[in-house]
Amino acid sequence: MKLLLFLWVPFFCFSQEIKPVEIDSLYREDQFYMGLTYNLMQNKPNNFAQNGFSSGITFGFMRDLPINKKRTWAIATGLGYSYNNLKQNIRIENTNSDYNYSIGEEFDKNKLVLHYLELPIEIRWRNSIPESHKFWRIYTGFKLNYLISNLSKFKSSTESITVRNNTSLNKLVFGPYLAIGYNSINIYTYYALTPIAKGQKIGNQDLNLNSFNIGFQFYIL
Repeated sequence: MKLLLFLWVPFFCFSQEIKPVEIDSLYREDQFYMGLTYNLMQNKPNNFAQNGFSSGITFGFMRDLPINKKRTWAIATGLGYSYNNLKQNIRIENTNSDYNYSIGEEFDKNKLVLHYLELPIEIRWRNSIPESHKFWRIYTGFKLNYLISNLSKFKSSTESITVRNNTSLNKLVFGPYLAIGYNSINIYTYYALTPIAKGQKIGNQDLNLNSFNIGFQFYIL
């Protein structure tokens, strides 16, 4: 009898501590994001070429605000950071407080690195439920990018040029984007409506080069 009582007491105490898991009916989705993209430059001047892999990285926080009872529709806005490393053949030189853009003929390395603070706002649809984090999503929106820092480097056998914080680049760049996918795999595209540089020319051509990013977006609760 004492043995049975000894075995029963801890089981009774343990069972008293087990509580049913409550499902949060006021859940929010996808409040942290990270994206990996490839930059395809648009509105290219004559003889422009990309060399190497022009990468892009974004990450940030979104405040998810559901707007229907099932919480399948939402509006989200937030704050993020964007890094773009454009590997191409435009040579940028700063002379006498002015900037000169030209096509580099022969070089070993050439890149333009852009750091942006981004402010996205989007409309979201998803068929999610509180019990599962695997669902289809279509998120589309518009984001404003503010240039906080930039660096260009051109290196050839005869010269090495570094330009920091180029003031001839547009401070504000904006455009629409789309993320669509299932679970953790989401295709992402972004098109900048604003050119990277403002009022610049290569020879007699206006420099209206802008970015089209395509890649993957990842979301975390």
